[in-house]
Amino acid sequence: MAGAAQIELLPAQKVAQEAQVLQAPNSVCYAQYGDTHLTPQDLERIVQAVPDSIAAALKRRAYYFVPLTISEDDETLVAPEYTIDFSDRAICHRNVSFGSSECIFISTRLMQDRFALAFEFFINVGHHFVESVGVPQSFSDLAWSQAESDIRGETSQDAYESRRKATDRGRSYEKAKSTFFDAAFSDAIAIYLLSLSIDFDYADLREREYPLLTAPALAERLRHIAGLFPPNAGYEFEIRYRRRG
Repeated sequence: MAGAAQIELLPAQKVAQEAQVLQAPNSVCYAQYGDTHLTPQDLERIVQAVPDSIAAALKRRAYYFVPLTISEDDETLVAPEYTIDFSDRAICHRNVSFGSSECIFISTRLMQDRFALAFEFFINVGHHFVESVGVPQSFSDLAWSQAESDIRGETSQDAYESRRKATDRGRSYEKAKSTFFDAAFSDAIAIYLLSLSIDFDYADLREREYPLLTAPALAERLRHIAGLFPPNAGYEFEIRYRRRG
């Protein structure tokens, strides 16, 4: 295997200029550069899972799938190949602005499997959609009704902490409530998109830092998201309480 000293780290801007940017049928712009261990077919399947109605809000953004993204001294660098040394210094993703466009560099070789890679991409999509469009009142009403009913758990650390602060009704109640809606909605989008592209178990979403939202409550949120953003052709939304076969 080539050593770190033999592999040149490239500035993100150079990668953005050299990589061939593609546009999926849903209009999402993306590219891959270097030894990503991704086939074009697998990558397009993940990207195209974003419904057209969500993709429309992602203009002036491009997602670059690269082996490793490294942030050092306020500079974003890309390793075109994997090494243990670079892996130890890498981060999951980095957003870089070039003029009026935003490029998101996602480290494919930090992910253990297709589930983790797709989820990382969809989490970014969820956050970017909320930044552009905001949170529908209907979803806010649903999430808050669950919080007021003291439904156990949440979908991320941010959602869990902001919900806790909002339900405490302290001085920062309104701010925490807004932060909770943003986090819960972007999480729900990401999990919904994941469900369109990969067959996974509810338990796969569990993390140690906070209790995961109960399955019925999460299913209610996902059905609401599916109603707002129907799947593209070739994708299907379905919740199964028992895995088939």
